Formats: sequence, C-alpha cells, structure tokens
Amino acid sequence: MAAAFTSRKTAVTLTPVPNSLLVIGYVWPEPRSSAAGGHMMQVLECFLARGWRITFASPAKEGEHKADLQALGVAEQVIELNNESFDHFVQELNPAVVLFDRFMMEEQFGWRVEQQCPNAVRVLETSDLQSLRDARQQLLKAHLAAGKGDDCRELFAIEPAELFRHMAASDTALREIAALYRCDLNLMISDAEISLLCDHFKLPDALLVHCPLLLDATPREVLPYRERAHFISIGNFRHAPNWDAVLWLKQSIWPLIREQLPQAQLHVYGAYTPPKATALHNAPQGFHVMNWAPDALAVMEGARVCLAPLRFGAGIKGKLADAMLCGTPSVTTPIGAEGMHGQWPWPGEVVGDAAAFAEAAVRLYREENAWQQAHSHNWPLLAARYERHAFGELLMQQIEQCQANLAEHRARNFTGAMLRHHQHKSTKYMAQWIEAKSRRD
Repeated sequence: MAAAFTSRKTAVTLTPVPNSLLVIGYVWPEPRSSAAGGHMMQVLECFLARGWRITFASPAKEGEHKADLQALGVAEQVIELNNESFDHFVQELNPAVVLFDRFMMEEQFGWRVEQQCPNAVRVLETSDLQSLRDARQQLLKAHLAAGKGDDCRELFAIEPAELFRHMAASDTALREIAALYRCDLNLMISDAEISLLCDHFKLPDALLVHCPLLLDATPREVLPYRERAHFISIGNFRHAPNWDAVLWLKQSIWPLIREQLPQAQLHVYGAYTPPKATALHNAPQGFHVMNWAPDALAVMEGARVCLAPLRFGAGIKGKLADAMLCGTPSVTTPIGAEGMHGQWPWPGEVVGDAAAFAEAAVRLYREENAWQQAHSHNWPLLAARYERHAFGELLMQQIEQCQANLAEHRARNFTGAMLRHHQHKSTKYMAQWIEAKSRRD
C-alpha cells in the first residue's frame, strides 16, 4: 500500500492524460465479500482490457478480504479527507476520467476534482440507490410494527410513485440525487432504478448508464440435481438487508421448511460474521452459520436451492447472480428479483410471504422436474441481461462518447452545473475550515 500522498503544488493542466482513470473508493474493493466489490472489479477490468492506466485511491482502512489491485497493474493510493494533499495528487495525476465509488466520495472530493482537473469526465458508480434502500427499510419497520412481518405482499406491491414520495422526504435522497446530477455519467446497476430516477426524479437519461453485473454467460457444466444437497443462503453480514433476511429465515421460514423436510440442512455464509449471527447456529434444527466462504461459487454449486428472502434493499443481488452462474435455482422476493430478470423467466420462484416462500423452497428441493425447469432458465437469462462483453463495450463507448462531447454534454445539464456551483461552494468552504483548524491544532 502506498503512503499518503504529499507533493508540491503545480499549475493546473487542462488537457487530461489520455486513457487514465482515477477511482476514488469509499472502501477498498472486496469482490469475495460483496456484490459491490465484485462489480467494481468488473468495471476496472473493462478499462484494463482497453489498456487504460488505473489508480485506485481511498481514505478507508484495508479490509481483510481486499482485492490485490497491484497484481492487476492498478496503482494504489491512500488519500486523506479534508486535506489539500489530494489537490496536489489529483493535479499531478491529471486523469481523463474520475470515478467516484458511492455518492459520499463525490461529495467529499468532487469539488476538488472539478477545481484541479476541470476536463476530467466525472463518473459516479452507485452500486445501488442508498436512498431507495433506506426508504424501504423504514417502510419495513412500519410493516413489522403493524404485526405483518410474515406476509409482505402489501409491502412489495408499493408503486414507484409512492416510493418516490418516501425517498424525496429524506436527507439521503437530496444528497444522493444531487450527486447524480453533478456527475457527467452515473453507472446504474439496475434498470428498475433508472426508471425510478427518470420517471419520478426527472433525471435526464443521458446521465445514466445501465451497467449491470458483467458476467461470463457461457453455459458450463455444473453439478446435476442428484449430486447436490442442502439449502444455501449467502451475503455480507454488514449489509443490513442480508441480516434482516437471515433473521426472517431463522424465525419464520426455516421452521416451515423443516416441518415438511425434517432432515433438511441450511448453510448460511457471509463475510464479517458478528456474534449475533453466530448465536443463531443450531445444528439440531439444521440451521448452520458457516461464516465466510472463500469461494462463493464453490459452495453455491454444491447446494440444491438458494434462499434469499430479502424484505428491503436496492440494486441487484450478487448472491442471486452467483446462483445463476452455478445453475442453482433460487427462491427470493420481488425486491430480491427487482432489476434482475426483466421479461425473462425467473430461475426459481419469486414470492411475497413466509408460507409461500417455504412451499416454493420445498418444491424445488424435493421435485426434480421443478428443479430442472428452473435450472434451465439460468443460462438464457445470464446471456440476455449480464453478458460481460456486450455491456462492457457499451460502458466504454458511452464514456468515450462523453469524453468527445464533454462541453456539449455538460451544457445540457444545467441543473448539475447549478448544484455544483452551490453545493460544492459550501462543501469547499467547510473543508477549508477543517483544514485551517487542523493546522492551528
């Protein structure tokens, strides 16, 4: 890991270094721990395939599952919050494209990038809409308080217009949508979120790029039905929707499955397993908390059915994409499947309450014909919605087109220019005040 950057100040160079990318990460990518980390690595691979020089910078501490970026030829750089050393660093690097990983990084560093590298294309990678996830979490809390926890059909049926009303009332949405406007392009992993942003927040579609998980959709040999065993559930425990899903499984869904399949076993995997999750382990009940899986695809391929009872969330779900890659049928909710399959059949079942979830899980586990039919939907769906080459090419074409027509592109986004003028001024002055205070202290 490189040390924090320090340098003398140089004059602003208006012409960026060609084919150079700076990524400013909220965290260092962990592709084996989260879908967000995996997606970031897929985006980096698109640039690397075209010969771009990449620097990944972050103010965060390294996680224990951090990707080895240097092995890929990606330079690593520690940066500091509210410190002018970043200005010197980014000015000398002079990248052609700056990619902010999550809107909080755009808030913190966007005005500095604009000041030092005005002709760099600014791109925001959202992973998911945090304001949508937060709004759904609040709706779930109200749903649970009303005693409706196991029947979520009403919760899942909330229309986008109502979701917009809940989101628009939040501070997170005001910050997140403003960041989307301030950037030249925004990578959206879910086309359902693109529709929400265009139809209700009125973002111009020219600012939004559909960039789903970029996967190898080539059909491959996987274990057949009779060589698989057990149910599986997987997800980073630090992600609140995953923890809620584990609790719903433990408290409501798994007991219903065990009534019909008394010998059934569920293996729950997840990075950063907290003591509260370990405490759920109960071997006599067939509920096994397995901690982190170094190879998620290996454990997924050995399972017969994947369970993902997500009651809130946003984006698209890496665990369900992994299930598709392994030919493993899955049972999930409308929120779990949102943005993932379009008009294509789901490779399993999508249900809205605990009883239906258990029935679907038992049916797929016990009935080979039902399992085979669900299994057959995986490869066509992957090819249509996640094919790496097609979506990767589209991503790079849109970035290059934006580079070539940057002045015109920005001229059509007056709202973004206005927000940059006002929001970045206030952020800039606050950061400068913090810097001055730190020097005095």
